[in-house]
Amino acid sequence: MPIAVDIDVMLARRKMSVGELADRVGITPANLAVLKNGRAKAVRFATLAALCEVLECQPGDLLRWEPEDAAAD
Repeated sequence: MPIAVDIDVMLARRKMSVGELADRVGITPANLAVLKNGRAKAVRFATLAALCEVLECQPGDLLRWEPEDAAAD
């Protein structure tokens, strides 16, 4: 998928666990893991805003676009 999720980078910078982030954002650790591992098909803006608020970052710190590899077709 061309959208990469860098939540783990921000977690490391903030020295925060997945469980703590999930609790503070108000989502389950399992749903956060799906998002963190890039398996989510969608993310609500409210969830993205809550992640940014808790992690004190911008959406671009959590998500980035990567071109798909043409060789993978």
